[in-house]
Amino acid sequence: MIRTFSQILAEGTSEEILAALQAALDKADESPFWATKVIPLAEAVLSVLIPLRDRQLLFTPEGEPQETLTPELVLRWCDLVSLKTLAFTLQKSNDSGQLERTKHSAEEARRYRHVDLETLAKYLGSYTVDLKNESLDFPIAHYNLHVGISDVLSKLMK
Repeated sequence: MIRTFSQILAEGTSEEILAALQAALDKADESPFWATKVIPLAEAVLSVLIPLRDRQLLFTPEGEPQETLTPELVLRWCDLVSLKTLAFTLQKSNDSGQLERTKHSAEEARRYRHVDLETLAKYLGSYTVDLKNESLDFPIAHYNLHVGISDVLSKLMK
């Protein structure tokens, strides 16, 4: 049975999702420059969204609870500012032992379990995102680069 990308995101493993993206990338006519950037971004985002999905604790960058991991939600988190905010939100949540900064109910927030941030932190660090001080900015060129990467990712998830 052939599954849509939305179905793979909703129920697949990170490996299955990345393999589907790689297969789509291999068929796409994208420049090698973009091709080398898409999978690392997807891997970083999925490294934290899949655990949240599996615990029914997904949320938007505005903190609104979401029931399903969709291509639209993944793309919302691919924005570099949103991704930085997600890293800090999950670090605060790891420290407190419950989901912070979202509109999930207190009962839902207590279902939170530690999320490994290593892959996300490594990715953000490679784009000079300061992971010690949330108020520090990063080079605008890195933000603009992520807009391009997200555009390619958007095409692959259709």
